[in-house]
Amino acid sequence: MKKLLLIIILFCLFSCKSKEDKSETSVDETATKISGQELFEGEGNCIACHKSDQKIIGPSLQEIAKIYKDNKASIVLFLQEKSEPIIDPSQYEIMKTNFAITKSMSEEELKALEDYIFSFSK
Repeated sequence: MKKLLLIIILFCLFSCKSKEDKSETSVDETATKISGQELFEGEGNCIACHKSDQKIIGPSLQEIAKIYKDNKASIVLFLQEKSEPIIDPSQYEIMKTNFAITKSMSEEELKALEDYIFSFSK
């Protein structure tokens, strides 16, 4: 009887552990889904200077998407300060203040931001 009780307890412990691990994984996967729009409007504060269809301080998202796609350039590399500005170099000094924000973003976050901007190409 004692052996049976021990087996049942061990079974319960191991079966609960595997369920716990699976639920933690699914929560982590959900947490890693990143919205480029949320980054653009929130943490990145890009919306302060860029609008979807008109130039405010910086170029519109439509213009950025078109020029970067036409030049087969990487917005991610620009935001990491690893490539030169190709749209309006005269505005580069203003943009430099935001590189502290974009350089702290993960590669995945920057890619989500780039994908969001590219969604405005016609």
